[in-house]
Amino acid sequence: MDLEITVPDLGEESPEATFVGWLKSVGEPVRAGEAIAEVMTQKVNLEVASPADGVLHAQLVEPEQTVAPGAVIGTVRTP
Repeated sequence: MDLEITVPDLGEESPEATFVGWLKSVGEPVRAGEAIAEVMTQKVNLEVASPADGVLHAQLVEPEQTVAPGAVIGTVRTP
């Protein structure tokens, strides 16, 4: 089953963020809660965590893209 990786809540003062990059490559194993990507707002850099144990299956955004809270940026395939 594929689970969506989404941009976390950025707070009321940040309606969007810039996608910084992936910390894992497609096909690499990931653990639930493990940082797998980074986003940056005007005030803070945030890590995006894997939603479950599995394998990073798809990367849907590239560095420098603007993303909103809740946006799907990739998927994790679970066993």
